[in-house]
Amino acid sequence: MIDSNRPPFGGNGNHLARRVLRISHVLSNAVQEILEKRLIRETAEASLSPSQIHLLKLISMNGDHFVGEIAAFLGVSAPAASKNIDKLARLELLRRVTPERDRRNTCLRITPKGRALVEEYEARRLRALEPVLDAFTPEEGRELSRLLEKFVTTLIRVETIDTRSCLRCGAFYEGECPVRGVTGHCPYERARRASMP
Repeated sequence: MIDSNRPPFGGNGNHLARRVLRISHVLSNAVQEILEKRLIRETAEASLSPSQIHLLKLISMNGDHFVGEIAAFLGVSAPAASKNIDKLARLELLRRVTPERDRRNTCLRITPKGRALVEEYEARRLRALEPVLDAFTPEEGRELSRLLEKFVTTLIRVETIDTRSCLRCGAFYEGECPVRGVTGHCPYERARRASMP
């Protein structure tokens, strides 16, 4: 447990800011390690990366995507995106489709096997969170959710991030995305519209 009385790093700076940074770092790493990497290992037959799972989830939730959209969404180079796509296609988790209306572009479509993997992964994530959220009353759970949302949207508003940067939330957020409320638009949706043939 973090000692809230001892200033971190022996400094006299803003103790609350340092504490929030440390807790945010631990939260981010715990989510990645427990709710992503470990559950990916438990769910997938082959070794998949979080980026590959995110790609499958993206296509599962939002339909076919053109190959060109994927590199920007994953925040990787075109060759790295192609490598991810090749692996997922070899594993028969997605397939390449050439649309009749535009034979120059290749679409990626999730397969039934890929959709089943995404559904199992998401179910495992929800099950992993159940005992954690059971430690909170319903009111505390709603307050936790509200405060996390407020923290993220306030951070974005105060830091005035480049609004063209994509936090990849619009692709996965069901319902009204709180980040869109801060930036005024969704970079993911804007990029999708721009890439449509």
